[in-house]
This record gives sequence, structure tokens and C-alpha cells, in this order.
Amino acid sequence: MKRILFSVALISISGVAAEKPTLCVGKYHSEAEAVAQLKRMGATYSNLNQWKARAAAVRQQILTGANLNPLPIRTPLNSIIKNKRIYDGYTVEAATFEARPGYFVYGNLYRPLGRTGKRPGILCPHGHARGPEGGRLRSDQQNRCATLARMGAVVFSYDMIGFGDSEHLGWSHKHPQALTLQTWSSIRAIDFMETLPDVDEKKIGVTGCSGGGTQTFLLTAVDDRVAVSVPVVMVSAHFFGGCHCESGMPIHKTGKLETNNTEIAALAAPRPLLLISVGGDWTKNTPVVEYPYIRRVYKFFDKESSAENAHFPNQKHGYQYLKRQAMYPFMVKHLGLDRSGVYDKSTELYDENKNTIEKVATMRTFNTLDEMPKHALKPGAAVPLR
Repeated sequence: MKRILFSVALISISGVAAEKPTLCVGKYHSEAEAVAQLKRMGATYSNLNQWKARAAAVRQQILTGANLNPLPIRTPLNSIIKNKRIYDGYTVEAATFEARPGYFVYGNLYRPLGRTGKRPGILCPHGHARGPEGGRLRSDQQNRCATLARMGAVVFSYDMIGFGDSEHLGWSHKHPQALTLQTWSSIRAIDFMETLPDVDEKKIGVTGCSGGGTQTFLLTAVDDRVAVSVPVVMVSAHFFGGCHCESGMPIHKTGKLETNNTEIAALAAPRPLLLISVGGDWTKNTPVVEYPYIRRVYKFFDKESSAENAHFPNQKHGYQYLKRQAMYPFMVKHLGLDRSGVYDKSTELYDENKNTIEKVATMRTFNTLDEMPKHALKPGAAVPLR
């Protein structure tokens, strides 16, 4: 199988005191401490080659800390796609694949109607919003997936462990392998997209909000098949993610290297990256702290224009309408989507009114464990990686 990940050379970064791996959880730094850390990290490189060396070390630390170095063997996906629903300009299907033997990832596949040839593919991981219509079942998630499909993208919206169908079938988000499984599931989600005959493997995008934003920048950092990345309300120098699926393993700080989510997001360079931030959460400083740090990295590649920031100072956490309106043109521009019939020139907005918001029961991939393949792991079981 072709090589798809950046090489992870055994490189150590000097200047960081030797120490045992440390978990950087939640607001691990004050805002001032975060600025100081960015300054320390930025001083370790001053040109493109030095940045590439540091980036390789950061990737290695992420994969090692997540227990994904070496990567698991790519076992058969055994994907199941079923229950097609036809709507105005797009279709939705239940889609499942096997990330590891017996461990399944559940989601929905949105496809454009009336399009021919290979289309851009977009992954849509979700955040930690709970409730009967949380996760990928949320209306904001359905709206962005449907709108992107109406513009010609093939979109896969998938569950974190212990959310949606995963929770319905008995898995808990408190699973100790959550960070590992979610990162690996996202890598395998690209594998899944590449098996679809209507997906252009050179045009893979990813966008998610909050915890889905974490999945977005982690996947982009470790997998070079991601062509366009839009993490929403999550890239912060002082906030490392409050869930164990984001910061519960030593991916940020070891005796060899310290990093944070801003630098991890910078590993997208030189690929197009849009940071969407707001004044009402930990991304409030993005225009003056995180974004300038990342643009400096893009400048080494002579690609400053490929890194953008859409900041909403009066908005709160989430992937609400205005933030989706910032994401759509970025995906149109960099993935070559067709906005005709969706973009309203008079309002300069992307129309979501033709989208159908489905009920939870309609979106299910499996209703009971009895419907699952017989070799499916028992909910909560340890998932073998080697």
C-alpha cells in the first residue's frame, strides 16, 4: 500500500529540559504562559529546513504519544453502505467501516445528485455536544454536510467513540483508548473515502468544530492526504482540550519536546488552512496570538495566503450559521466546489434552506447489536492495535 503519512524521523529538539511525559489538559497554560511558550518554540527554527525538522519531531511525538507509532496494519475496511435517501440535490446513506478487526466506525455518507466523475471528499468529525441529537446527529452538522454535498462534494460525517450509533450500541466515550481510536479512525476514514469510485483522492478536506476541530488538526498533522483543513473554535495556544480524547495521552509534552495545538495546527503548512475563531471561548486571541504564529510557518513555504483566519468577536463556541458561511467559500476555493444553485449573490450567503434535517432513527447505521457482523467486538472491549 502506498505511503500516505509524513515520514517521522527520530529527531530530538534541544533546549527543552528532560522530563517525564506530561499530560497538558484543558487550560494547562495561562494566556501569558502560552505566548511565552510560542516564543520558545518559535526560536527553535528560523528557516524552512529547520521547521521541517521540528515538524517531523512533532508528528513523531503525536503518533508515539497516541500509541500509533508504528501505525497499525491496515486491515480490510469491510465497508457497508446502505439505506439511500434522496433529497434536493443530494443523497444520504448509512455508512460503516471496520477501522480495526471488530471495531466499527459509524456515520453517514452525503453525495451530490446529478454529478459525474470524481468529486472532492470532505470528512466531518463532530464535537462533544451531547443529548439525543448530539454529535453527528446535530442540525448544524447535517446542514454543513448537505450544503457541501449540494456543491459537489462527497461528505462523510462520522461518530466519535461513545457518540451517536457508537453510544447507541453500547460504547462509552470514557474508553481509555479514545484518543488513539479517534485518530486512527480518521486516518481510516480517508482510506474509506479513497475506496469510493466518485471521490478524487487528491482533493480531501476535513472540517470539525470543538472536539471535531481537535480531530481536524490532529489528522491534518499526521496525514498528508488532507488537502484542505478547517478546524473551528479549537486552535488555541493556552487550551489543550478538556477531554481525554484530546489531551489524555502524552502528545504535547515529553522530555524531548514541548508543543501545543497552535503548533500542531501549523503542521498543515503549506496546505490551505482556515482557522475559525470567536470572542466567546479559548480562541478569542487567535487574530493576535495563534494566527500570526501559524502564518510565520506558511511564510517559510512562500504560502502565506494559504493560511486564513475568520474571527467572530461577538460569537460563542460552536459551528453556527455564520461560521459555516465562512467555511463554505474556503472549500469552494480550494477544492473546486460548484456553488451555483447554493450561493445567493444578492445576500452573499450560501443557502441552506433546501437541506433536509433527518431524524435520529433515519440516520442510524445499526439499530441493535444483533444486526452487527458476528465478529464485532463487545462494546467497551480493548481494541488490539498490533
